[in-house]
Amino acid sequence: MALNKNALIRYKTIDKCLQNNFRQWTLDNLINACSDALYEYEGRAINVSKRTIQLDIQMMRSDKLGYNAPIVVYNKKFYKYEDEDYSITNIPLNENDMNVLSETVEMLKQFKDFSLFSELGGIIQRLEDKVYTEKTDQSAIIHLDKNEKLKGLEHLDVLYQSIIKRMVLKIKYQSFKAREASEVIFHPYILKEFNNRWFLIGRPGKEAKKPIVTFALDRILCIDYDTSITYKNNNFNGDEYYRDVIGVTVSNNRAERIQLWVDKKNAPYVITKPFHRSQRIIKKTEDGVIFNIFVQINFELERLILGFGDSIEVIKPKRLRDRMKLKLEKAAGFYKDFG
Repeated sequence: MALNKNALIRYKTIDKCLQNNFRQWTLDNLINACSDALYEYEGRAINVSKRTIQLDIQMMRSDKLGYNAPIVVYNKKFYKYEDEDYSITNIPLNENDMNVLSETVEMLKQFKDFSLFSELGGIIQRLEDKVYTEKTDQSAIIHLDKNEKLKGLEHLDVLYQSIIKRMVLKIKYQSFKAREASEVIFHPYILKEFNNRWFLIGRPGKEAKKPIVTFALDRILCIDYDTSITYKNNNFNGDEYYRDVIGVTVSNNRAERIQLWVDKKNAPYVITKPFHRSQRIIKKTEDGVIFNIFVQINFELERLILGFGDSIEVIKPKRLRDRMKLKLEKAAGFYKDFG
């Protein structure tokens, strides 16, 4: 089983390398990349021979795994995909795959009401849609909100593995405000997705005694490991950390009760999709609904409120009400010169 797993890691690594058209890949380069990937996943050095990678390339070119990868050699030493858009992750499913997936979907659907499997609902539905799409050659029925041009997603797997294996990282990071990138020693705790962007949460510094920091994956330039430093989690609990927060910005101020009014037209949207899990309906009126949430005031909360435009009103606290008023007055000023 271990050999099969290692082979899959090598196939995936070779695939990633050959998708990178900005670099020329020799056999030695591919051997080194596969060795690094196996060390990363297994935590120990695994010897990868020249013969092993040659057989991997031969297997990827063949139909045995359904890859039929268009790997070609140019200048007698460099490897690349003849079709620059090719990836083994994009290959269509064959009929046997379809039958297995169909049976798997039906089996998983039996468990949808078990509390242990309650979070599988969306996964099962997406899998069912994938099977239907491949079988009927129809366009997808379920369309997920995604940004194909989002940067930083290539770091997800490395960061996920580093959290599982409790590895300290050296991250080269450049925020939007910084003129130059800086290298940070980082103890990664969790990955969080919000509003179609991914974030890494953890503590910087060798001793991990500094405050929690949030890094956007699209601002990470490169990642390396620092095995000389002991990983420290400090009993971080992501659910507790974000309990009173909308989004990813934790202000470290105490959560407070926010009271809002939303008009009758938009009330059903707010009721069926609450701003926060603490949301409580206080009063239903002829022209709308008054509701409370108990959260920290942060950037994401303000943006959420502003997104409702003239359909919502902050009742209290006064400082948030005044802040929203100033923002809306400034926004209105942008349109004064237009006839």
